[in-house]
Amino acid sequence: MNKKYKKGKRAYICKINETTLQILADSKTVVIVSDTSIKNQVVTSIAHIHIHDNPVIETLHHAVNVISTEAKLFAIRCGINQAIQLVNINHIIIIMNSIHTAKQIFDLSVQPY
Repeated sequence: MNKKYKKGKRAYICKINETTLQILADSKTVVIVSDTSIKNQVVTSIAHIHIHDNPVIETLHHAVNVISTEAKLFAIRCGINQAIQLVNINHIIIIMNSIHTAKQIFDLSVQPY
C-alpha cells in the first residue's frame, strides 16, 4: 500500500472513532455496528448494539443461499428490531461496511425490502 492510502485510511478510522465517541456520550442514542460475511455459501451476520459506550446486545445469524445484499439488510433489520425494544431511545445509528447496501436501502426501485 502506498503512503497516501495508509494516511487516508488512518484519518478515516480516526474520524469514525471520534464520531462514535461523540454519539456514545448520549444515553438516548443506540449505535448498531453491523457486519456480514460469506464463506462457502454460508452467510454470517453480526450486529453489535451499544448504548452510552456499553455493549448491550450482540446478535449472530447464519443463513445459506442468500445474496450478500439480503444478508446485510437482514443484519441491519435484526439490529433495529433489538434496538427498538430498548427504553428511552431517541436515535438509532447504524454503522456498516457497505455503502452499496446503504444506497439500496433507500432506493425502493431497486430493492423492495
